[in-house]
Amino acid sequence: MNPVILLVTDENTEVLEREFGRYANDYEVRTARSTDDAVAVAMEVGTASGQIAMVVADLDLFHATDPDEPHLAAMITLHGWRQVVPTARSVVLASFGRFTEDSEAMRPGQVKGKFDAMLLVPRGARDEEFHGAITELLSDWGSTVADPEVEAVRVVADPTETLTLDIRDLLVRMGMPHRIHEPESDIGREIIDAYDGDPTLPLVQVLTRGVVSVRSTRELSAAFYGRPDEVDQDTVFDLCVVGAGPSGLAAAVYGASEGLTTVVLEADAIGGQAGASSMIRNYLGFPRGISGMRLAQRARSQAARFGTRFITGWDVTGLAPASGERPHRVHTEGGGLRARAVVIATGAAYRKLQIPAIETLTGRGVFYGSAMTAAREMEGLDVVVVGGGNSAGQAALHLARFARSVTIAVRRPGLEETMSRYLIDEIDYNPRVEVKPCCEVIDGGGAGRLEWIELCHTTTRESHRRSCDGLFLLLGAEPRCEWLPRGLALDEAGFVLTGRDVPQSAWQGDLPPESLATSIPGVFAVGDVRSGSMKRVAAASGEGSSVVPLVHAYLESL
Repeated sequence: MNPVILLVTDENTEVLEREFGRYANDYEVRTARSTDDAVAVAMEVGTASGQIAMVVADLDLFHATDPDEPHLAAMITLHGWRQVVPTARSVVLASFGRFTEDSEAMRPGQVKGKFDAMLLVPRGARDEEFHGAITELLSDWGSTVADPEVEAVRVVADPTETLTLDIRDLLVRMGMPHRIHEPESDIGREIIDAYDGDPTLPLVQVLTRGVVSVRSTRELSAAFYGRPDEVDQDTVFDLCVVGAGPSGLAAAVYGASEGLTTVVLEADAIGGQAGASSMIRNYLGFPRGISGMRLAQRARSQAARFGTRFITGWDVTGLAPASGERPHRVHTEGGGLRARAVVIATGAAYRKLQIPAIETLTGRGVFYGSAMTAAREMEGLDVVVVGGGNSAGQAALHLARFARSVTIAVRRPGLEETMSRYLIDEIDYNPRVEVKPCCEVIDGGGAGRLEWIELCHTTTRESHRRSCDGLFLLLGAEPRCEWLPRGLALDEAGFVLTGRDVPQSAWQGDLPPESLATSIPGVFAVGDVRSGSMKRVAAASGEGSSVVPLVHAYLESL
């Protein structure tokens, strides 16, 4: 059956059925005239192995059935539905005449994650503001829960292999609808027969390049964006951005839009760590939130529209600073690129746990980062998230849609020092999520995949073993600066120094470098890799856009 959109309404049944009629080709639109009917429909869909994509709750129904405390009744009901269908997106509708009252009363529930959006009941035809919100939520549901109906990429591989999971995770972060086909399937045999050569798995059918055999995610990235050595070696870019997280993407958008020939090098998926965030709710201009993948996808398209070239999958191995008439040269294992100015936006990598028994299970129950594709595989299981930052909070809440229980293990006494308040409120209210403060992982193991971990109290050193089906590690970040030349000033932790923080001995005259400039002329640093940065998506984006005027000024001085 098609995924279900469940309308829970009485007085506005005719209006909502008419408005949601436009989704009838792709979804089964069902109506429940009471909360009891809604539960019955949910059970019926579950019995038929179907999925509920969205629940739309009309507040007029609660005003009619519980006039004394309609908002309390609505929030209790929404909370109950969240437990029954945790992956469904939930929307609350308010009538125009009561919208101010209803929105004020329901706001605490939205902050705590009881529902995803609050909208006005459509008052006329073509209410595209309303439908824009609905389609955004359905798109979010489709990208994280449902198997794609349209396959932009087909992969033939053993679904249990670690490389297959890595490929899936990369494709999810790239926003590429895809499906894994086993070699014995009809489509699998068709793709194997179409491959010209020894069909070593995995095979990937990429629309732009046919069928390719890949042995790493780097080779898959090259199939989409090419290799550095495919760039004409006589080309000198105005700007080379190293890293495609929020700061690097912002630098690319503003640089290319202002006429700079721009190239972006990214070792992993476009979007960086932020690209793996399931939902960012405090980014300016997105009141209903936006996933990191969507934000990165839109920024990449925006930068490409202005002419930015992207090359992904290649770690930068070195930087030879400009000298005389010679521009900067950025080295990778796949070739080098030349640029008049370089922006370092490599961000920071998650720190390794350094426990051999756990490291050997990476990809088999142990994951660094939020591992979006692994979340669906945690359905009904017990998982642990290690980390106290926003990324850890977002990962825990996303996993709670699927897992039976989620435990956040953090070394600090709590989350208040490192996590945004809105995430802490959602975590506090979610019955599937538990926080274990003053706690660290010291061991783990299993037969072929993770089955247990050992947790230790950071003060008393008391430890205990517990079952664990998934361990998601989002530990304190380490800067990616090992490729930088020795002449570039770093702080004690290895982050790049800029502006007045650069030691006076490294100044190029009597004045310090500009605010985002490093100790090497023409080389700038933005985002998490920069010493003293805020480590927030919006701040990184701001630095990426702010660096472009400094690049212009440097280029004019040449």
